[in-house]
Amino acid sequence: MPAYHSVFNTEPNLPTQGNIPLPPLRTRLRGPAQALPALTSSDPHPLTLDPTHASYDPIDESLSLFRANCLFRNFEIQGPADRLLIYLILYTSSLLSTLKPSMGRKEGEKALMSVALDNNFKVPGDAGFPISGIFEAPRDRQGQDVLRGYLGQARQELAGRLLDRLYPEGRAEGGPDKWWMCYQRRKFMGKSL
Repeated sequence: MPAYHSVFNTEPNLPTQGNIPLPPLRTRLRGPAQALPALTSSDPHPLTLDPTHASYDPIDESLSLFRANCLFRNFEIQGPADRLLIYLILYTSSLLSTLKPSMGRKEGEKALMSVALDNNFKVPGDAGFPISGIFEAPRDRQGQDVLRGYLGQARQELAGRLLDRLYPEGRAEGGPDKWWMCYQRRKFMGKSL
């Protein structure tokens, strides 16, 4: 069975830095990413958003494909958006590894946001970037700053949406969802950020 690939591979005219596309994000956070329209009350629940919806973004995609794709050790890149998907899946794995099964929502939020708000993360072109074999560095320092800003914005948004999946509304207080935590030790493509 092949791995799932990004639906944004077919998206035309996406801005890129290096060989990573920078598609719009559904976010209220400040950063270089273009903003998609926010969900309204008539829209489907954010956890069940369809890929054809106008507000579907790479964060939704990476969270919906995470559990299926993290089981694969090999991943054939079929387009530029697959590189962004790889990065976001590896980042989701690193977020899950910071949590403990006994953490409540407040402790989990604190742990996830401390990782998400850390601005000292490596991007393609930096020495020590763990998956530099599949990523090209941006052409200049300005491009690298734009990429760092975009990935920082995506990291913060992903941490917030992952938190909603780990601690769903209406759930009694307790630890994070065990069906997400069982993927805590899995390494997508045998790599980690």
